[in-house]
Amino acid sequence: MKTYVFRVVVEDDPFDDGRMAYHAYCPVLSGASTWGYTKAEALKNIREVVQMTVESMIQHGEGIPDGAEVQVFFEPKVAVTV
Repeated sequence: MKTYVFRVVVEDDPFDDGRMAYHAYCPVLSGASTWGYTKAEALKNIREVVQMTVESMIQHGEGIPDGAEVQVFFEPKVAVTV
């Protein structure tokens, strides 16, 4: 089992009418992008998108990106963002 930790970005992305929303994406995973009405919702959504993207890459035999924006551990980890 491997644990991958990816850096994600959450940015303000207000609607045209001024209501607040947030855009979240993972720079090293092409197409891994989503949004939410709150930062917490955007983070929850990008976590799901990253999970689905990595699972799909593994199923299709594609390599998982590496480098400074990805950490790989060979044991389970618990991440806490505060």
